[in-house]
Amino acid sequence: MAFLEVEDLKVHFPIKGGIFGRTVGHVKAVDGVTFSLEKGKTYGLVGESGSGKTTTGRAIIGLNNITAGKIKFQDKEITNLHKSKSEFRKDVQMIFQDPYSSLNPKKRVRDIVAEPLRNFESLSKSEEKKRVQELLELVGLSPESILKYPHEFSGGQRQRIGIARAIALKPKLIIADEPVSALDVSVQAQVLNFMQDIQKELDLTYMFIGHDLGVIRHMCDQIGIMYKGRFVEEGTTDEIFTNPQHIYTKRLVAAIPDIDPKKRDELVKFREEVRMEYEQSYNDYFDKDGLAYQLQPVSDTHLVALPEKG
Repeated sequence: MAFLEVEDLKVHFPIKGGIFGRTVGHVKAVDGVTFSLEKGKTYGLVGESGSGKTTTGRAIIGLNNITAGKIKFQDKEITNLHKSKSEFRKDVQMIFQDPYSSLNPKKRVRDIVAEPLRNFESLSKSEEKKRVQELLELVGLSPESILKYPHEFSGGQRQRIGIARAIALKPKLIIADEPVSALDVSVQAQVLNFMQDIQKELDLTYMFIGHDLGVIRHMCDQIGIMYKGRFVEEGTTDEIFTNPQHIYTKRLVAAIPDIDPKKRDELVKFREEVRMEYEQSYNDYFDKDGLAYQLQPVSDTHLVALPEKG
């Protein structure tokens, strides 16, 4: 039994036109995405801006309405029932991309971290204060930080506050939407390593959304590559990075910088091969509308969007 199952998920946004504001079309932000996530693992959802990865994450947690498809969490279907499923709302939390905008600048840290506790639990003021201080200590911040405001912290510290808020209800699944992309490179590694540490300590399962394949490789066990609302490839981290099959995946992998001088010639050769394949064989990978085909198995764990044979 998969911990989280997403089946043929579609999220379409209407396009309004004319003087009466009628629907004249739809933007297919997510167009038939299927994947599953195992307990205790980290699933990476990768793609460029506009690929649909963030919309997928927001649909799972209930921040975007679902047009079609099914979502099952711990073998229970929760499709479009997020608001009425209080246990689901406690068990699944989100870490947002920008620690600057995701924290209310007018609230003290005490109130920011305590917000989910106040929504779902009945604690006395002393119990709440103790719990917030414990959460801050867990994420590496001083308990005295409760009286400070977000602007008094660095970017990395603000993201730790966001993480403290996300784990306040002891969730089982955390959807992390590019949680380090707004941070300095020197701080990114600290936050990522910290996230791995608390994953083990709290037995968390992650869905990690991002565009930086270096970060994804560091964090994830399995990866799904998205392009224009569809998957182009899915596999284990090792399969995606050592044996990419789809031209779009190859281009993403080829774009990763490698500072090892011993591998420089090899990387230059790979990039040239990918460039030539993209120019000569683009139509082999996408349909007439420039969209990915349905996923086809390469192995038991590796799927690639290619036209069916025969």
